[in-house]
Amino acid sequence: MARIGKKQLISLQKKYKTDEAIAKLYGLSRQAIHQLRKKYNIVTISDKHHERNNQILTLYNSGVSVIKLSKKFNLSTTHVYRLIKNSIYPV
Repeated sequence: MARIGKKQLISLQKKYKTDEAIAKLYGLSRQAIHQLRKKYNIVTISDKHHERNNQILTLYNSGVSVIKLSKKFNLSTTHVYRLIKNSIYPV
């Protein structure tokens, strides 16, 4: 397996976002990158989105428009609508 250190993996995660993208870069499986993240105790990007999604829902419930939210969080309006819908009616 390719030698990827903790600092390097954090940097790669910021740039490439997903384990799959990092794995392709190094010719590894997505699971290998996942195991490295667990070894180094690095949370996934999606775990960080939970806080952002709660913030979006709180602002939406306080009257902020979806358009303003999409601009503030640099997301498409469709994505914001989906986040709100899934927060209100979880699958």
